[in-house]
Amino acid sequence: MRRPTRIVTEHAQSFTFTRRALVLGGAQFAVGGVLAGRMGWLAIAQNERYRLMAESNRVQLLLIPPRRGWIVDRYGKPIAINRTDFRVDLIPDQLHDPDHVLAELQKILSLPDEEMARIREELEKAAGYQPVPVAEKLDYDRFAAVSVRLPDLAGVAPARGYSRYYPTGAAVGQLCGYVGAASAKDYEETHDPLLITPGFKVGKEGLEKTMEPLLRGKPGAKRSEVTARGRLVRDLETRPDVAGRALHLTIDIGLQDYAARRLGPESGSVVVMDCRTGDLLAMASMPSYDPNSFSDGISHSEWDMLSANDHHPLINKVLSGLYPPGSTVKPMNALALLNAGISADERVVCTGQYRLGNTVFHCHKRRGHGALDMKHAIMQSCDIYFYTMIRRIGIDALATMMRDMGLGEEYALPVASQRYGTVPDSAWKQRKYKTGWTVADTINASIGQGYTLTNPLQLAVMAARLASGRQVSPRLIAGGAQAPAPPLDIPPEHFAIVRDAMSGVVNGGGTGGSARMYVPGVMLAGKTGTAQVRRISMAERRRGVLSDSATPWRLRDHSLFVCFAPVENPRYACATILEHSGHIVTAAPIARDTLTYLFDPKRAMAQLAPLEEKWGGDILTRTAAQGVAWRTRNDPPPAVVPPAAAPVASSPAAPSPAATPPATPAPAPIGTPPADEEPD
Repeated sequence: MRRPTRIVTEHAQSFTFTRRALVLGGAQFAVGGVLAGRMGWLAIAQNERYRLMAESNRVQLLLIPPRRGWIVDRYGKPIAINRTDFRVDLIPDQLHDPDHVLAELQKILSLPDEEMARIREELEKAAGYQPVPVAEKLDYDRFAAVSVRLPDLAGVAPARGYSRYYPTGAAVGQLCGYVGAASAKDYEETHDPLLITPGFKVGKEGLEKTMEPLLRGKPGAKRSEVTARGRLVRDLETRPDVAGRALHLTIDIGLQDYAARRLGPESGSVVVMDCRTGDLLAMASMPSYDPNSFSDGISHSEWDMLSANDHHPLINKVLSGLYPPGSTVKPMNALALLNAGISADERVVCTGQYRLGNTVFHCHKRRGHGALDMKHAIMQSCDIYFYTMIRRIGIDALATMMRDMGLGEEYALPVASQRYGTVPDSAWKQRKYKTGWTVADTINASIGQGYTLTNPLQLAVMAARLASGRQVSPRLIAGGAQAPAPPLDIPPEHFAIVRDAMSGVVNGGGTGGSARMYVPGVMLAGKTGTAQVRRISMAERRRGVLSDSATPWRLRDHSLFVCFAPVENPRYACATILEHSGHIVTAAPIARDTLTYLFDPKRAMAQLAPLEEKWGGDILTRTAAQGVAWRTRNDPPPAVVPPAAAPVASSPAAPSPAATPPATPAPAPIGTPPADEEPD
């Protein structure tokens, strides 16, 4: 059946068209609205994000390492400062032709093949944003030669920065320590990009390490416009760094340098304190290392030389060296006797020997001193007197006085590796050895031998407390309010007896005559000491004790001296220890000259000049000579190339790359307990 024809009117046709148009138009409007909304969101809400992303394609941001705070002495004189230096780095992201750039840099900077291998290795490991150091401490001519070629050296970033410098070198090596590049472990702990910024260094040892939060400043930043190939277009903005804060020490750098030089080739230390305030004026430990060598990157050869030195230049002897104090404790022991009620006038007859059962303890004067009271026992350093008297009061009374005078104490100083030694008593021995204290132990302790161990800082504190009668404690950081030290609970007349005896040691015919000062109107009081490091057998006594020249260096006795000056109104205290210098009282003249510097610097320098000439020059000169001798003995000879096979001359050789010192140095020297006598 045929279907009827549908008639579409003009009105119906128009309505259908309009509806389709509305649908299509609405869809188009919706799509347009979505696009417009998205564009608006990107342009407004995400403007900052995409602006930074776009800018990063043309802007280079580099961190500027902060300048470290200076370390200055009590008078504001520099101990550790910053010097301007020049360096060249590479930015891996902008290095589009590394072979060409590296070849040009090697030619301009005369880099050896070893350095080029190091640079290529670091480029492979570095992140794109992480600069890779090429050369440091450049002279201005080489720095300028790189700078003028920058248009042809995409990815090269020459920079002007700062390096650490220690004007007095090795004299402050153990005190200040040194700085160096942050380790991978340091970066892993914080992921601070500053730690991997070329030119930035952190404290590695000494005050540079312990005072790092104070000395480190805040980094700056530099924004530069570069092309897609990394070429500089213009500098956009530079935010300067904020330098670290200055560290003011109580140290007198002139005295510190003098004390280090006066020690000469000896292995030892000098500590000087202000008796009134406890300010540490000098803490010299020699031999030492030059912190400038470490901060610049020490060579393998120099590191090996320091490590192999049996005088331990890597050890701070002031804080970490432990020694039997020897007879330097006899004035303190006399205080313990007076405190126990023993009269200073009571005499003891010294025959040169003291018998305890089958054991004989000797005095350093084999024929004896005869009858001596307390003053003359201190002046002549009579062992028999103190064997007899200290046995009467016992070790516990003596140990209490030792602690009151500062031995066995760890002081609140911003330093690491402070060892507090041993003040033995009956309870200590029971805890450590599970055995009781003996009379022989007391006899050894009475002359500063046996188990007793101290460091030079503690001996200086002891001397300062003997001089002042107050509980002064050492102070290294200057500034801030300081309350006067409280008086010790010891009668002033007891101190007067001991000080008079110590003056007699130096000025009255005692064992310390070589410490008599040459400064008019200034007298010094002190006490000598000799600390045994080995037992002397009876067989050796019968045939004669070996002389120093016949004894290996490490088996010779230590020489010690503690003192203060002036006698009438004590202001300065000093402790000096010379390791293995033998029986001769060699520490006393060093202490004398060091204190002379405080009263008459010109006289002290005049006394030093002929000594340094005899020793072969000052510290720097002698160290340089030692380095040459070490390399001559230990460096392998250069390979001999047959003339026919000789290669074309290449770039000059350079020192071997910097060695990384191990975290823990060699153990500190210590005394060996117990001994049976103390020869002065």
